[in-house]
Amino acid sequence: MKYYILAGEASGDLHGSNLIKALLKEDVNADIRFWGGDLMQAAGGVLVKHYKERAFMGFTEVIMNLSKIFKLISFCKSDIKNFNPDVIVFIDNSGFNLRIAKWAKQHHFKTNYYISPQVWASRAGRVKAIKRDIDAMYVILPFVKPFYKKYDYDVTFVGHPLIDAIANREQIDEFKFRQIHNLSNKPIIALLPGSRKQEITKMLSVMLSLVDDYPDYQFVIAGAPSQDYSFYETFIKSYDVKFISNKTYDLLSVSNAALVTSGTATLETALFKVPQVVCYKGSALSYQIAKRIVTLKFISLVNLVMNKEVVTELIQSDFNKKRLQQELDTILNSDARNILFLEYYELEKALGGRGASEKTAKLIFDNIKSSNEVI
Repeated sequence: MKYYILAGEASGDLHGSNLIKALLKEDVNADIRFWGGDLMQAAGGVLVKHYKERAFMGFTEVIMNLSKIFKLISFCKSDIKNFNPDVIVFIDNSGFNLRIAKWAKQHHFKTNYYISPQVWASRAGRVKAIKRDIDAMYVILPFVKPFYKKYDYDVTFVGHPLIDAIANREQIDEFKFRQIHNLSNKPIIALLPGSRKQEITKMLSVMLSLVDDYPDYQFVIAGAPSQDYSFYETFIKSYDVKFISNKTYDLLSVSNAALVTSGTATLETALFKVPQVVCYKGSALSYQIAKRIVTLKFISLVNLVMNKEVVTELIQSDFNKKRLQQELDTILNSDARNILFLEYYELEKALGGRGASEKTAKLIFDNIKSSNEVI
């Protein structure tokens, strides 16, 4: 079978890589072509475009790059036509993917979606287009299935692939890890400022403002694979802080606490059982627009899955040194930590256990096979 996979951002690359591995086990003759990143390329198949080429964040930046985006969309359609896949698999990244899905359905390509667009967070009106353009949807968050049910759209909950990604990773020796990265023996506070330049610019300076107030801890920045050290260097200056690139899971596995930019990283941090403070600050314009279209009580996936405030969220003006210090002090307290650990274990149960990538690969393969048999 021929598979065309469209993923964006680091998280899409991670989940896409595990899906490719599972597809290659399920279908020994799989011919895979994709948009993604380094992890997907290592898993197998042919990389068409790297997600770094379309990493636009916020309403303002999207508008400024419309010409480039339209060219990428046009190229993608042409590449799909030439490849003529048995199925197109979309992974998250709704702004780009839903445009391609509409075109693909009109041209009679089979369309599957793995990891739903966040229509449950904002612009629920997009469900109508999803029902029209997507043949099968595989969701990874438990509350998304009942959300779609309200719109008479039956989707499949497959569990969260992060559970497998974390469980299957190679364990590290903490002593060696500290030696290799020249870390002290102090307990580690991880800083996860996001993966895009705009996020890092907004988040990192405030996070670093706490460093001098915690001399008994070692602060370590988790560098995103999409950014070079030279970009972070402008923020680090004279702070007593370490930088480790593209080793977020290893860092979290030895961390005592974390300050985390809202996104997939909040869930990853929770699955590593690391107490965290969730942070988010966007541009004034983007925030005002988002406030008017986002309908959720929380921004972090941890709180959304648990449907209550498990981790503290500091959003926009609340994300400042004073509040951040207060909340960091709280999660360094043993009583608060014990409560968080118990909540994290409940969170893992709610996410559905292992095997998300394998389940999804089998569903996609069986779906194509049954369709071809009917034809």
